[in-house]
Amino acid sequence: MTTTEELIAQINRGLDDIRIHTNRLFENFDPRYLAFNLNRNLMVLRGMEDELSRRVGESRMYVRSVGKKERDPHIRRIFLRNHYRMLTLERLRTAITAHKIALATIDSHYTFYKRKKEVDIKNVTNKRDLEKLKVAEKSIKLGRLEVLPHLAYSGDVLKILSQQDNKVRDTFKEIKSKLKEKGQIRKKGIRIEVEYWQEGRLKKERLDFPIEADIDSELRKRFGRKYRWRVLSYVKTKGVLITSHYTVDNIALAYASTYPKKGVEALALDFFRYYYLTSEKERESIGLYPQIKPCINCHYSIFDTPFMNEPEFRTGFGSMLIIKKCEIEGLLSGRRSEISNIPNYLLGGVILYGVSSFDERKVSNLLQIDETELKDAIEKFVLSGLHISLFEDVGKFEKFMPKSDKAKQFLELLQG
Repeated sequence: MTTTEELIAQINRGLDDIRIHTNRLFENFDPRYLAFNLNRNLMVLRGMEDELSRRVGESRMYVRSVGKKERDPHIRRIFLRNHYRMLTLERLRTAITAHKIALATIDSHYTFYKRKKEVDIKNVTNKRDLEKLKVAEKSIKLGRLEVLPHLAYSGDVLKILSQQDNKVRDTFKEIKSKLKEKGQIRKKGIRIEVEYWQEGRLKKERLDFPIEADIDSELRKRFGRKYRWRVLSYVKTKGVLITSHYTVDNIALAYASTYPKKGVEALALDFFRYYYLTSEKERESIGLYPQIKPCINCHYSIFDTPFMNEPEFRTGFGSMLIIKKCEIEGLLSGRRSEISNIPNYLLGGVILYGVSSFDERKVSNLLQIDETELKDAIEKFVLSGLHISLFEDVGKFEKFMPKSDKAKQFLELLQG
């Protein structure tokens, strides 16, 4: 049986080999061979991760400042050994996440067939069957294939980043800061506590103001010049969008390397399409962005990036569109059978059309779906009568109302 140090050396050699071998795979891009190699690597890496985590555990004993009583070289050697073990485990898990993201991205772009039977990408593991596999592109794609060569398949995020120029590093930092940012729930008002003097006594009072109010001028009118105030409640924070730092590192590295100047915009648009083209149930199984929230209920600034130039833009614009999408998905629970002839990606287009001021062309361009298919889906949605109970602006749907008298009567019966 190998020692832990021998296992770590074996893991690092294996990850170095993966880095060299994976770079060659993208020179002649073939989804079949790429999927086969990624699956093979993933199986080996998972075995290594299971063995190393069993031996190391989850204790995070890193090198720290050593006091006078702890200057014993033996104690320091123990800290260094544990530190090195945990770094190897982190590198291994980063590499595993990179392989998962790559496989999910390929799966969202291509369908694999053996004869006429569809083959799950996870089952592309037999090298002899690769020539028998046929590959067909999907009409609706999630993620971007061009970012795949830049994922950290060897787990060396910082080493890869050190070989890039300053633009890539700056974009990496920007993306990472956005993804580590906690979501915010902004209230319509702000509650403050005021301390002021009245008849020689210090008194306290709690007041509510709108967010846009000029608080100082309002308090000056009411209490004069001798007062002080503090905020009691203003902004509540929620968790981060992606809870896995392995996913954050891989995505930030891939998008920064592919788009050194517009990495944030590209990633934000992909996230937005991801939420609108899929259902909540689909998002739980896709695995394109491991440990991303299946739905959001607060504001994340990254979602505002694609909409900065919109005339009606305000802070939280992009997040509100996704929040409304998630809310409508909840309202449609149990009623999906009424519009079963509308696939999820087109339903997302219908919802975006209903909750925003965008026209059909804008929606189709933003989500990259066919405009004719979108219009047909809106017409089917109108026939179901659901638009009346789900959307505030029903006037947008008037041009999709049926024109014949019989159809109008049928629609009136549906709507009660």
